[in-house]
Amino acid sequence: MLLTHLGHACLLVETATARLLIDPGTMSAFDGVRDLDAVLVTHQHADHLDPVRIGPLLVANPGAAIFVDADTATAVADLPEHTVVRPGEKFTVAGATVEALGGLHAAVYRDIPGCTNVAYLIDGGALLHPGDSFAATDRDVDVLAVAIDGPWLKLAEAVEYVRAVRPRVAVPMHEGETTDPGKYAGMLTAFCPDGVVRTLPRAQAVTV
Repeated sequence: MLLTHLGHACLLVETATARLLIDPGTMSAFDGVRDLDAVLVTHQHADHLDPVRIGPLLVANPGAAIFVDADTATAVADLPEHTVVRPGEKFTVAGATVEALGGLHAAVYRDIPGCTNVAYLIDGGALLHPGDSFAATDRDVDVLAVAIDGPWLKLAEAVEYVRAVRPRVAVPMHEGETTDPGKYAGMLTAFCPDGVVRTLPRAQAVTV
């Protein structure tokens, strides 16, 4: 699998058969991406879905389907046909299997309700992108995309999430508002098992 970190929470995922773009938000540089099979959106927040740039992206990728969580459906109502995905559902895109997990955005403060958030499990555990959640699974996860900053997050929670999921590789993301992302990635590395955390260079495809 090839992964390209395009900024913040946006990942270009290239499996053996499919090109998938996850969470093209306002802090990400995804405009030039082509030959997509699908766009996957975890939730409606602008840093995960840019409502202005998503339309031109789909026009430039006419073969790409778009999959969204329930709350995001209204934000893409005027775009080409989209599919609403709910936790527990599974679908196939260009030979890649995608399973929806989770359901809700991580709590920002106590029990104040948040929006829906769908985590995406690719090819049975090859990659888990949780969006803004700590979505759990009983599957073995090879690569976990893990947030390291956000108003809903403490770094200790990110560490506990990596330790609970026990991936072979944990990729730090969701650093777009951080002035020193290296510091947070370094702390995640320090507190997680040796050799697990791997920071991706920006805009470079990396085999993971």
